[in-house]
Amino acid sequence: MVYLNKDILFLIFEELKKDKKSLYSCLLVNRTWCETTIPILWKNPFIRDDSPKIISLFNVIISHLSKESRDILKDQGINNLITEKTYQKPLFNYIFFWKYLELSYLESVIISSTSKKVEESKLSIIKNEILKVFINRNTKLIHLSLPYDFDNRLHHISGAENCLSELQSLRCFTKINQHHLEGLAKICKSIKKLSVRVFTDVNDIVKLIEVQTNLNDVKFASMIEDESIYKTLEESLIKHADTIQHLKIGWKPITRFLSHFTNLLSLEFYFIDGYIKWNDVNYFENLSLPVLKFLKVAKVPSKVLAKLIENTKETLSEISAFYDDKILIKTIYQNCPNLKYLNLTIFSNFNTLNSEIENLLINCKLLNGLIIEIDEDKNNEFNWDEFFKILTKSSSNNLFKFKFCFYHNTIKLENIKLFLDNWKDRNSLLLKLYIGNYYFKVKFKHQLENLIKDYKKKGIVRNYSIDFQSYSHIDEFEWDL
Repeated sequence: MVYLNKDILFLIFEELKKDKKSLYSCLLVNRTWCETTIPILWKNPFIRDDSPKIISLFNVIISHLSKESRDILKDQGINNLITEKTYQKPLFNYIFFWKYLELSYLESVIISSTSKKVEESKLSIIKNEILKVFINRNTKLIHLSLPYDFDNRLHHISGAENCLSELQSLRCFTKINQHHLEGLAKICKSIKKLSVRVFTDVNDIVKLIEVQTNLNDVKFASMIEDESIYKTLEESLIKHADTIQHLKIGWKPITRFLSHFTNLLSLEFYFIDGYIKWNDVNYFENLSLPVLKFLKVAKVPSKVLAKLIENTKETLSEISAFYDDKILIKTIYQNCPNLKYLNLTIFSNFNTLNSEIENLLINCKLLNGLIIEIDEDKNNEFNWDEFFKILTKSSSNNLFKFKFCFYHNTIKLENIKLFLDNWKDRNSLLLKLYIGNYYFKVKFKHQLENLIKDYKKKGIVRNYSIDFQSYSHIDEFEWDL
């Protein structure tokens, strides 16, 4: 029998990191397999809050409490958490392997596990002592997420400098005590991925940005309207233009800061509320993003968006746009020969777009996945038959992944049947349908399921899913079925 060393086993098990069931089975093979699997399973040991296993996770955490912390809890009258069962010495230092710390999740674990045992007034004591389990001289965190109401100065905890010095990812709110961010800025200088929800003054988040040496991925979600704050953040990012490759912002740019980001690979504009007035239609006129591959926008005027696409030098491979007019579609197929994935929301009467959609399918020969969302509030007579005919007639052999989203009862079984019949002798489909649940009767659901199952048996559909309730992830170019 050939025995694999730990390094080889680790590489194999890393490929299974999303398959927890298989990893758990590896624990039972022998000690070597167990020792190799544990660090992967405990790197980010997320368990749903309502899972009965949450208590077991909590017991593992408190089994790592130091004697000093146990004494503090006992002195405060918190005795029923530390029992012979809960304080058995663990086989491994599991917390050492825990690299992704979500403090809001940790808090929910603590609350759900102690709600019937501990007075609410003493919860903060437990939280502080458990925090020391994760923040100390013997741990190294890669990712840290701070909740919006976080009020604990991590940098003052003994061992924080060692624990957080190699932090690569941080998610936080500007609403938290600014001294926390200022303290983190003194320790964390290797952050690559930064995600911030902007509520208030940003001076300390700017200080944190300034000291980073290799900032690569930045996301700002704005919860306010304050151009002075936006300007400050934009100017702070310019200093990292050479290293930032992924950028997401929740406001219309105030300055011309994007002109500095010539290494940008992905760009997203995300506006939480309302329509954004974009008076400067020439904002992207002379902007050059020579290596941009991924573009995701909503509520950006199509003329502005078209100008941006023109300036990408044919590098775009993914576009997600909340628009559908002829100018935009034409700009895409004239400037994006390497496009692989496209998401369009269709508002207009399809008859005004059918020729341009056909040109898009003909010219973008590398297109592999297409997401179409129909806004049927404004487009309640969408011609599905004509749309499906164009798809089957003009799609290249590379295109076989589709997501269709319709919120009202305008599509018929006959429409889908026509599409599937015409798709015969092409690459088998990966198909996802998102349908407004309350507009459809149970009978229709069963009929649709049965229809697509028949075409799966025929080999026309490789795999499929039908979602009648949730539209989550519809805009993501993933077809894991």
